[in-house]
Amino acid sequence: MKSLFQKKYNSNNFFLLAGPCAIESRDLAMQIAEKIVGITDRLGIPYVFKGSYRKANRTKADSFTGIGDELALSILKEVGEQFGVPTVTDIHETHEAALAARYVDVLQIPAFLCRQTELLAAAAQTGKAVNIKKGQFMSGASMGFAVEKVKMENPEANVMLTERGNSFGYSDLVVDYRNIVDMKVFDADVVMDCTHSLQRPNQTSGVTGGNPELIGTIAKAAIAVGADGLFIETHPDPANAKSDGANMLHLDKLEKLLEDLVRIREVVS
Repeated sequence: MKSLFQKKYNSNNFFLLAGPCAIESRDLAMQIAEKIVGITDRLGIPYVFKGSYRKANRTKADSFTGIGDELALSILKEVGEQFGVPTVTDIHETHEAALAARYVDVLQIPAFLCRQTELLAAAAQTGKAVNIKKGQFMSGASMGFAVEKVKMENPEANVMLTERGNSFGYSDLVVDYRNIVDMKVFDADVVMDCTHSLQRPNQTSGVTGGNPELIGTIAKAAIAVGADGLFIETHPDPANAKSDGANMLHLDKLEKLLEDLVRIREVVS
């Protein structure tokens, strides 16, 4: 069965949710979007621009959280309109659903909030597609209840479930690819988050670490086991990104990776 974005773009390829962790500025968002649109158009990959309008889950109180809600959301809307692509952003509380829905096409539920019934319901009520990140503390099989909560509010809702690893000790994550297979039985597209699954959380420095050199490995394995889509945060200068730079893919490395992934998709299909 073709996924939501495969149907929209009449494509048998995987789809891609990609962009910076957070909206840092209009110029940066446009730069990243233009680069990725050029690559995905050439490769025939359905593309969704990703950017968080606000970061609510920060380790330290003084960490970067955003440039202002309305400004960041307006940049997301402008990116979507200028490049003709859908857009996705996170929401954290029920009142944010209606606000964000005025600007973007997909509402994303962060992993730590995937069991929040009222948040899932609020997202569903907007009529937008809903991407639910699987909690680091949950199995893929248990995510059927999250889908059920959305569908109870809106039976026609387009739902995505995103694998992003499971907690392994206090400061690491591990990816169990059985979760992708398990989640594919639900009425939802299944996505692999290739960057957050490589985080090294809870560092004593108060800044989350990561293993970005393994992004390609995670992505290739996900396509091989049947993921419908990939989630990749990317930035032209990860070392100076305002959020999650330690696990983002350098923008210059994205094209070669996507070329390799398209070839893998062709083989497994």
